[in-house]
Amino acid sequence: MSAAAEPGAGKGGAQRERALFRHDVAAAAVRLYAEQGYEATSAEQVAAAAGLSRSTFFRQFRSKEDVVFADHDALLEEAEAFLAQRHEDPWEAVCQAAELVFAHFDEQRELAQLRYQVVNREPSLRDKELVTTFRYERLFRRYLRSAVAGIEPLDAVRFAATVIATHNYLLRGLMLGEPGSDVARLRSELDGVKRLYRVGSGSADDVVVAVFPRSMPSADVARRVREALEHPV
Repeated sequence: MSAAAEPGAGKGGAQRERALFRHDVAAAAVRLYAEQGYEATSAEQVAAAAGLSRSTFFRQFRSKEDVVFADHDALLEEAEAFLAQRHEDPWEAVCQAAELVFAHFDEQRELAQLRYQVVNREPSLRDKELVTTFRYERLFRRYLRSAVAGIEPLDAVRFAATVIATHNYLLRGLMLGEPGSDVARLRSELDGVKRLYRVGSGSADDVVVAVFPRSMPSADVARRVREALEHPV
């Protein structure tokens, strides 16, 4: 691997440059951990593999544990910047932010799968992963509370948690190479989450049409209405 340039040279540390730098160092670390074992690999070895001095490594990463999740910092910033834009449908915006994160790992599938193996072997890394997951949930919850007028705090918690759980379930499938664990499936499942909570554009004034003969018994009328609600066209 070619030596990684320390971010900030000449341009004050542009966000894109910094994200690429951190990704490259994380990739070097994950590959070493997979080959040698996490405990057997030192921060100095990671720095050398990434073409960095020890001091540069520790200026950018607090520990050899943190470097495993380095790209999440950039992803969180990207998701936050996306949510800061104007959105007609805040619920859909949260779903799109989750898709943005998923797409990153889909594009980096080989490295993501290798990291999944490393993390699953180390309890301390699994704990760190849980903390990282909570950061996304907190971002989504905070956004909904600011973007949806009059929202009940618990509704924001429920929706954000369900989106994250859905995302993580399919991401785990992608890590394990399960068929159908892709962005299109995530999109479909998140649409289901919005239907479950009856949120999103048009949810307040959707028109449901059920056609039935005038002579139909009321029980059958109710059944058709229920079917139209449960299976919208």
